[in-house]
Amino acid sequence: MSRSLRGAAAVAGIGSTPYYKRGTSPHSALRLILEAILAACADAGLDAHDVDGFVSYANDLNEGLAVGAALGVREVRWSTMVWGGGGGGVAAAVNAAAAAVACGQAENVIVYRGITEADDGRQSYGKGHFPPLLSAHGVLTPVQVCALRTQRMLEVDGVPWSALEALVQASYYHAQRNPDAVGYGRPLDHETYAGSRWVSEPLRLFDCSRENDGAAAVLVTSAERARELRSVPAFVLSGVQGAGPGWSESAENNASYTSAGFHPAMVARLWAEAGLKPGEVDVVQVYENFSGPAVASLIDLGLCPPGAEAGSFMTVPNLVAPDGALPVNTAGGNIAEGFVHGIGLVLEAVRQIRGTSASQVPGADVSLLLGGPVAPLVSATVFGSAVTV
Repeated sequence: MSRSLRGAAAVAGIGSTPYYKRGTSPHSALRLILEAILAACADAGLDAHDVDGFVSYANDLNEGLAVGAALGVREVRWSTMVWGGGGGGVAAAVNAAAAAVACGQAENVIVYRGITEADDGRQSYGKGHFPPLLSAHGVLTPVQVCALRTQRMLEVDGVPWSALEALVQASYYHAQRNPDAVGYGRPLDHETYAGSRWVSEPLRLFDCSRENDGAAAVLVTSAERARELRSVPAFVLSGVQGAGPGWSESAENNASYTSAGFHPAMVARLWAEAGLKPGEVDVVQVYENFSGPAVASLIDLGLCPPGAEAGSFMTVPNLVAPDGALPVNTAGGNIAEGFVHGIGLVLEAVRQIRGTSASQVPGADVSLLLGGPVAPLVSATVFGSAVTV
């Protein structure tokens, strides 16, 4: 019996609410989650009462059983939460849903995430992940942890600062083509980026993700069922999650201090199960809580060379659709589209396979989703079109 996820499950529906400015949502997080789920089911052409599984991540306060009750589903067969602070669980949540479907534990699983400041408070995604070793030394926020690691990557590894700016500029470039992006109509030039205030050196204002109220959801079902539903499916080709040796809760003593957390064995499993090499990826949605760790993710996955050579690869022309060598965050990402703990990256990874992105990569057959980085747990999912399975 095969133990591989490859081609067993697919995303068949996507849905989201608008991105509201932090603290301005007119509705509760639960209401927004329900709206996103109903939209995902409508996109797939599935009766929402037929949903029988729920997965979220990073301590979403609205548990699957409560969401199922509010929807009035016929049965909840699968309800799980991916542990780990930050956005490391976003791809892991998709993987968990695919595993449930592949093993017959559920048939139609919703992956969701919703946040409102009124319900969740500020920085809900980092609560409980700043132990005394950090707080006693004044390290109280995610940006400070990521700044320390980014500075080491710049100084010791030799990755040039231009690599960070290129990723940010690519995100804003794509946001100008996405009317739903918070950064739409707000193009970013070099002078504005370089002249923005420090948040935690070496990370400036535009290196940092936004914080928004909102929700989004995707429907994961079997590959066979997905082919029968309304929308073009994005098939799960492989998925990994976890933490390597010397990695997990941040104690700032990781041996691979400048890594995003994707250790070599994890990366090897991802490509082996997908039957692909890094150079065969058409488009990437990389979780960028901050620009530096996102660059580290691309290096970890073998998509970008390490050290000084990263500057030659990480250029705006290389990172933008339709003609870049590796288009990144084609809806604008957490930095320029909006931030609801990275769930929007899942939707854009699927849109690229469908061919419906506002910044579409022509003929995109392999779409990579990266969750994390520098979180206690990181994760990745490879999506493929029908020709890949």
